[in-house]
Amino acid sequence: MDNRSIGVFDSGLGGLTAVKEIMKLFPDESIVYFGDTSRVPYGTRSKEMILKYTHSDINFLLSRGVKMIVIACGTASSAALPEIKQEFSVPIYGVVDAAVYSAVRATRNKKIGIIGTTATIRSGAYTAYIKEYDESIETFERACPLFVPLVENGHFDTKVTELVIDEYLSEIRAAGVDTLILGCTHYPLLRNAIARYMGDEVRLISPGEEVADFLKKKINEENRHSHERDERQYSYFVSDSVESFTELGGVFLEKEIDGQVSRIDIEKY
Repeated sequence: MDNRSIGVFDSGLGGLTAVKEIMKLFPDESIVYFGDTSRVPYGTRSKEMILKYTHSDINFLLSRGVKMIVIACGTASSAALPEIKQEFSVPIYGVVDAAVYSAVRATRNKKIGIIGTTATIRSGAYTAYIKEYDESIETFERACPLFVPLVENGHFDTKVTELVIDEYLSEIRAAGVDTLILGCTHYPLLRNAIARYMGDEVRLISPGEEVADFLKKKINEENRHSHERDERQYSYFVSDSVESFTELGGVFLEKEIDGQVSRIDIEKY
């Protein structure tokens, strides 16, 4: 038993897609979420800056007394987690391993598409992990830097979204992939538009769903369930506007979060 909260962070709103899945699987767990909205997106930053941001995000969550941390950010999971996970005493889990595990088991023709931020694709982490499972699997990667700002501005399924999807995914679709990893937790908000473009025969792998399933396995194995809820079960922290996060965050979670969001100075951590 461990009644401390689960900590989750992302560069902005996208990590709420993982939080939503964690809430479904663990209705009694408390969650502390941090969205680094003043420094979003991480995907266009250098590796050095991503490491710096990841350190400060983790330090903030540790200051809240969390029992484990989920890096619900594809960029930080791929570019920073392998280097820093041994530096901290609490378990830290990323979205890459969980998504790859499911994608390798889902593909039938051994052709997997991978989309993510520029930094995620540059890291090569998804392809490297896939090859560890099966070297014969072909991967087709594409950086999609406009997807995050589309999501952050509420363009989930508009004409603009359709145009950008066609620009980014035409070659991956032409390659004949049967599985597509949405390698950023923002991307599931574009799921309907992406699924329509790729076709019914292509399975989409959502990192948020997969990491929540992975977390369930770890908590069960280690008997770290919470048996009493905090007075404030869900807490959300941001490094920029509370108002804009509250409005769009409610859309991501499909529930109101008004009054639960606070702004912090992340530079202190």
